[in-house]
Amino acid sequence: MASPQTHKPRRRKKIEEGSLAHVTHGTLDLDQATHTRKPAFPLVAFLWPAKGTVSQWVMVPLVLMAVGLFRWSTGLWGYSGYQSPPMHGDLEAQRHWMEITKHLPVSQWYFHDLQWWGLDYPPLTAYHSWLLGVIGSAINRDWFALHKSRGLDDPNLKIYMRATVFVSEYLIFIPALIVFLRRYTRLEHVNVWEGTIALVAILMQPATILIDHGHFQYNTVMLGFSVASMSSIIAGRPLWGCVFFVAALGFKQMALFYAPAVFAYLLGICIFPRLDIVRLFKIASVTVIAFAVLYAPFLLGVLYDMYRGEPMHDLPAPPLLEALPINWNPKAWFYPIIVQLAQSVHRIFPFARGLFEDKVANIWCTVHTFHKLNRYPTQLLQRAALVATSAAISVPCLILFLRPRKELLPLGLAATSWGFFLCSYQVHEKNVLLPLLPMTLLLSGQGGLLPSTRAWVGLANMLGVWTMFPLLQRDQLRVPYFTLSLLWAYLLGLPPVSLSAYHDASRNGLSLLSKFLHLNVYLVMVVWHIAEAFYPPPADKPDLWTVTNAMIGAGGFGICYLWCLWRLIVRRSLYGPGQEAVKNKVQ
Repeated sequence: MASPQTHKPRRRKKIEEGSLAHVTHGTLDLDQATHTRKPAFPLVAFLWPAKGTVSQWVMVPLVLMAVGLFRWSTGLWGYSGYQSPPMHGDLEAQRHWMEITKHLPVSQWYFHDLQWWGLDYPPLTAYHSWLLGVIGSAINRDWFALHKSRGLDDPNLKIYMRATVFVSEYLIFIPALIVFLRRYTRLEHVNVWEGTIALVAILMQPATILIDHGHFQYNTVMLGFSVASMSSIIAGRPLWGCVFFVAALGFKQMALFYAPAVFAYLLGICIFPRLDIVRLFKIASVTVIAFAVLYAPFLLGVLYDMYRGEPMHDLPAPPLLEALPINWNPKAWFYPIIVQLAQSVHRIFPFARGLFEDKVANIWCTVHTFHKLNRYPTQLLQRAALVATSAAISVPCLILFLRPRKELLPLGLAATSWGFFLCSYQVHEKNVLLPLLPMTLLLSGQGGLLPSTRAWVGLANMLGVWTMFPLLQRDQLRVPYFTLSLLWAYLLGLPPVSLSAYHDASRNGLSLLSKFLHLNVYLVMVVWHIAEAFYPPPADKPDLWTVTNAMIGAGGFGICYLWCLWRLIVRRSLYGPGQEAVKNKVQ
């Protein structure tokens, strides 16, 4: 006789938690003809066979392999600077940084040959470049030979560089994103199945793939640390949130787009609902220590160079150091350290480059089209940018400070970074990745896959990648651009491929005004592509289509900023005093 079971088998956690009736955040629509539920958009239909039958521990690796194929396939095309002397573009810049950090003393990193892609990112990028340079040199020392490898177009080097982006993203960004979605979906009462749909949509975001794996950069490392910071804060671990955010700032200074919102939230949780001096002290201390740890290897390297007798007292004083009202003694033992710190800050914040370098879809490039801003002093333009940016970010930061709720973080970061992108000093077209990330994370929130949110997130992403087309076209990335952007639009049921997000029958659909705005923006983008492809610009206006692209993009981004701000104000009211009943009703 068989002995009775002494334990109950552990139930395997499935992608689906709950019945179809409980799926309320936008994956299902009601078929009016048959009165049955059906997938709301193609991405849901595509993943439907796995619903309720495949464990998440199987589903997530399959998703990562699938999105990885799109990333690697994009890398088979051109990149920034391919056979484009004299400067060769961003891939050469990143390769050169691996070269100089591998071969030169630390004290030379921020001073060496600044006319040829001088290092202008924070120390964590330098450490990352050093590690990749060491590994690459072990494979082929010619790839990073000092002074001899500039502008190298070796196909094997291209494979290695593409692989470093791929591996860096899969080690930093993707784990951070998966952990964030697990925590945020629980906070927003979104089930695992819908969280998986959002994961695929976020990982297929076309702008990020095209810039990092096509144009060539490492933005996802910085974005990964930023997502890890948000994830830690949502988990109730603000100190780890500080550490990860310092890492994001330490990798790319662009993370400053998020800094005011993060600061406002962290300060808010120290003051509301009651003053917590201990928490404030811990957050401040951990932030300072994190910055000290970030710079420690760099400064220790400088001290080691001093010990070895590297000539440093004759290094030119950075403009930042000369601007300070302090008489420094060049013979003091600590003077080289001050010079190194000042030079790194000077390189990281390039105020001398002007208000903007290239055509970018923000207000300054738009204003400059009609009224030339280069006639004004640089100082005046810097102050104007500071005032405009402060005005744009003040409301979202104030909301996060007065109502520091975890649920508001993605909207708060999106609104703040939109304000920075539209108004701040020295913005590049690639900086649009920063507001796009937290806005796209809204897909994983409550009602995030409903047309009322999905259509707005889709518009921002499609407009964002469209404004990058002049840059991607120069890199011979037209085919990946059209393939990835149209595929993403199809999967989410968005124009110009589908109008499912705009059907009146859709649950919680868009207002008539929103439909009018969206469809006209999509129409303008399509018309622009046709005009740019078949009608050369006049000889006296060679940048006509690029400038038009930037101006239309600035208007569309301004609308996205206002939408994020409005949603933040509305959601903030749901968590105000006496609003718990309203909140429960909405949920």
